[in-house]
Amino acid sequence: MTTATTAPDPAVRVTRVVLADDASLFRVALAELLESDGCVIVAQAENADELLESVERHRPDLAVVDIRMPPTHRLEGLRAAVRLRERHPEMGVLVLSQHLEVAHLDELVGHTARGVGYLLKDRVTGPDFLDAVRRVAADGCAFDPEVVQMLAGGRLGGGLDGGRGGGGAGRRDELAELSPRERQVLALMAQGRSNNGIADELHLTTRTVETHVRSVFQRLALADEAEHNRRVLAVLAYLRSARRATTSASAAADSADFGRNPAADDCSIASP
Repeated sequence: MTTATTAPDPAVRVTRVVLADDASLFRVALAELLESDGCVIVAQAENADELLESVERHRPDLAVVDIRMPPTHRLEGLRAAVRLRERHPEMGVLVLSQHLEVAHLDELVGHTARGVGYLLKDRVTGPDFLDAVRRVAADGCAFDPEVVQMLAGGRLGGGLDGGRGGGGAGRRDELAELSPRERQVLALMAQGRSNNGIADELHLTTRTVETHVRSVFQRLALADEAEHNRRVLAVLAYLRSARRATTSASAAADSADFGRNPAADDCSIASP
C-alpha cells in the first residue's frame, strides 16, 4: 500500500481518492490520469484489506475499486465496496470491472443511487471517465452504458431503442407508465447524462428533454424537491425495476461467494 507524500493546497477544493486494484501498472496509470485532472491520490491498495484500512485512515471523497481482487479474484472488491457504502455514505464509491456483471447491483446500490458508479475498465480513458469520477465524488451516479444497456435489455425487451418489455409476470412494474421515449431518457439519466447530454444522444432539443424528465418525475410520483434529488430517485427506481427482471448465468455461484464469511469479516476495520 502506498500513500501520498505531498499535501494539497488548502485553498483549492480537490477530490481525495483511494485507488484499489491489484494490477500495479493499471493502478499507476489510473493514478496519473486522476492527478492530471486535479485529484489527489491519498492511498493505493492492492487488496480489500488495504482498501478498508486506507479509507478508515484517510477518509477520502472517493474510492475507486476493482470488483475482483485477491486472494480469489472473485468478489472481494465488490464486498469491500458495499461495506464502504454502508459505513461511509458520505463517500463516493466507483467500481471498475473487466467484464460486464450486474448480478450484484442490488448490494452495491443499496437504498440510494447517490455517490455510486459502475464502469467497465475499457472506459477508463479520457474525459468520459473523469466526468464519471467527478459525478460520483459529488454525490451523483454514473453507470456504464453497457451496464445500462444490459439492464434495459432484460428490463425493457429492447434496450435503448425504446421498446416496451415484459418485466416478469406478477411483478409490480415501477416504470410501466413510462413511454418508450421516457424510458430512453431515464436509461441515459442512469449513465449520469445531463439534460444537454441526453439531448445530444437522442438528437432532441434540451427543452424537449426537460419535458420528458419532468414527465418521468410525475409518472414515478416523485415529490417536488430539488431536481438533483429527483434525478437520483428516478435512477434508483429504474435500477430496482431493471434488476428484478435481469438474470445472470453466474448469479448462483457468485451469490454464494458474495455472502459474508469469517475471513471477509476479519479483514473489516471497525468504524470509530
